[in-house]
Amino acid sequence: MATLIPNVTLSEFKKLKVSELKQLKSCEVVADGVYLFTFINPQTDYIRMQSEYAGELSNSVFGKTIEEITREPVITGR
Repeated sequence: MATLIPNVTLSEFKKLKVSELKQLKSCEVVADGVYLFTFINPQTDYIRMQSEYAGELSNSVFGKTIEEITREPVITGR
């Protein structure tokens, strides 16, 4: 799919320090050519709020919290 913002590989993205992330333009993060997520670096409160609204809308459809993903599985036995 065509995109209006640049692509950055996950390995490039992970190398950035916080100060560098604050300077980074919004971009799509990809790994092995597969889209992972869109990094939004809002420059105004309005863009930040709109990003939060879009994120909440996406969360209502799919996804897990970090706790749900990293929680130890419960082992049940007979």
